Amino acid sequence: MEEYLFGKKISSSKRSIRSDLESRLSTLFTLGEISTTTEGSIESGRDYIGFATLPDQVHRKSVKRGFEFTLMVVGESGLGKSTLINSLFLEDLYKNRKIPDVSERIHKTTTVEKKTMEIEERGVRVRLTIIDTPGFGDAVNCEDSWKVCTNYIEEQFRQYFTDESGLNRRNIQDNRVHCCLYFVPPWGHSLRQMDLEMLKRLHRKVNIVLVIAKADTLTASEVDKLKKNILNDIKEHDIQIYEFPECDSDEDEEFKQQDRELKASVPFAVVGSNTILEVAGRKIRGRQYPWGVVDVENPKHSDFIKLRTMIISTHMQDLKDVTEDVHYENFRAQCISQISQHARERGFSFSRKLKRDSAPYESDISDTDRLLFEKDEEIRRMQEILNQMQEKLKGTAQDRKHESIIDV
Repeated sequence: MEEYLFGKKISSSKRSIRSDLESRLSTLFTLGEISTTTEGSIESGRDYIGFATLPDQVHRKSVKRGFEFTLMVVGESGLGKSTLINSLFLEDLYKNRKIPDVSERIHKTTTVEKKTMEIEERGVRVRLTIIDTPGFGDAVNCEDSWKVCTNYIEEQFRQYFTDESGLNRRNIQDNRVHCCLYFVPPWGHSLRQMDLEMLKRLHRKVNIVLVIAKADTLTASEVDKLKKNILNDIKEHDIQIYEFPECDSDEDEEFKQQDRELKASVPFAVVGSNTILEVAGRKIRGRQYPWGVVDVENPKHSDFIKLRTMIISTHMQDLKDVTEDVHYENFRAQCISQISQHARERGFSFSRKLKRDSAPYESDISDTDRLLFEKDEEIRRMQEILNQMQEKLKGTAQDRKHESIIDV
């Protein structure tokens, strides 16, 4: 078959040369494709910036710094609060506690006991603080039992507010109460008036988790009925307890199922025990009765596992976030508003002259007030400097415009 190139016949020798040339060009194009592919892979490597490692960086820094968690326990004596706390964290926090007799309990007022310890698990350290309130509900007159608890919570908020308003904020210790376990006695049919009053005073200051104590003294139907009555009381009196956050749509089905079970268990009916028993060749923590054994970690016997899962495994960080973003922010906004109103009413000025004139009132101004006054003074000075800089920039712009007109 004859071939033509630019309208001219190609001889056999030329055809062989052309074939050889096409073969070489094909080889070159193939190499070019390989080179392009290789270059493309290099370019894809260049597209990797590296911010995908940010979670790892945060994890390393957080683990190195450690975590803090403060848990308040509120309930009258004899409900097994100490036993439950020891069961939750596998520690004996109350081994040196002296148990008062009946006569002492009658006249004893509510106090605050603070116990702090460090717990480490798989390289993760948590500074755990337990705030106990012995004497709550034990006195004949319990009208003011709530004051000690609310005062302590507000005191920690105030201390944190003062610390974060200072100059050195690097090593602020967070002693704010992140969760309050409120123990409801198993006897009775719903919340008592004392419980309602206490919850009304607490619910806007701390995350409340309701716990039905000594659930092994109730039958399954009695537990369900008591839970329903408690939830009705909470709704009727407009009391806000801790609400579980909604699951994201991309969460796996197992986590969603666990979340549904936790929400359905509120309030948690629990049984605590530090006694190790052997049942059917298996060691458990439970209580021995003539009619059988109560396994603390058996979901059919108690909500203990669900409570521990919620507080420690799944929602500890959310409890801290709600404390920071909701309860503390409400306190902080209220504090700033009161201080501003206080300053306006007294007509305080932030200048040095009026500070000297207001010396008789120094005793009425708290450290927090002074810090805020100093912050406002600093902001005012910065605003003045900014205005001066803007005026200079305007003057410079006008001078340049004037010079350009002269040049023209």
